[in-house]
Amino acid sequence: MKIVLSGFMGTGKSVVGRRLAERLELPFIDLDDAIEAEAGMVISEIFASEGEPGFRRREREIIASIANRDNCVIATGGGAMLDPENLRHLKTGAVLVCLTAEPAVILQRLTNDASRPLLHTPDRFDRIRRLLEQRGDAYARADLSIDTSGADIGEIVERIVSHLHLETVGSKDNRR
Repeated sequence: MKIVLSGFMGTGKSVVGRRLAERLELPFIDLDDAIEAEAGMVISEIFASEGEPGFRRREREIIASIANRDNCVIATGGGAMLDPENLRHLKTGAVLVCLTAEPAVILQRLTNDASRPLLHTPDRFDRIRRLLEQRGDAYARADLSIDTSGADIGEIVERIVSHLHLETVGSKDNRR
């Protein structure tokens, strides 16, 4: 079983991913942490020195390197699903879950977070809205979408676990 959490920044991918991995007793892989470890720099430094193209190249390489991993929970960066090759790798043998949230909620969650290079702009709310609009089609490719705006982390984890149970039962029923 491989579960991939995707969605926009500030929707809870890392925190939900850790809790889900703990609940399912599976290893957790945070792609942003893996990229930082491989680069020896934090993401804002990668963006500063290599730009977004350099970051996306690193992201693509890490995703390709873990594509065949099984029995894990993976949290991606918010833009990972925009690349068709990434999406193909992420969906291979996985349940892809997109976490969403209202733009105002995302803005509130990221208010004190200066480490988001894509939000280094005077009007963060407008930038969030525009990026969400641009990424909508990619996010819609997920097997399950969950709005985290007013949800508790435990509720989100249980919704994913319930979906996984239905997937498992459904696949067993289809083999009869």
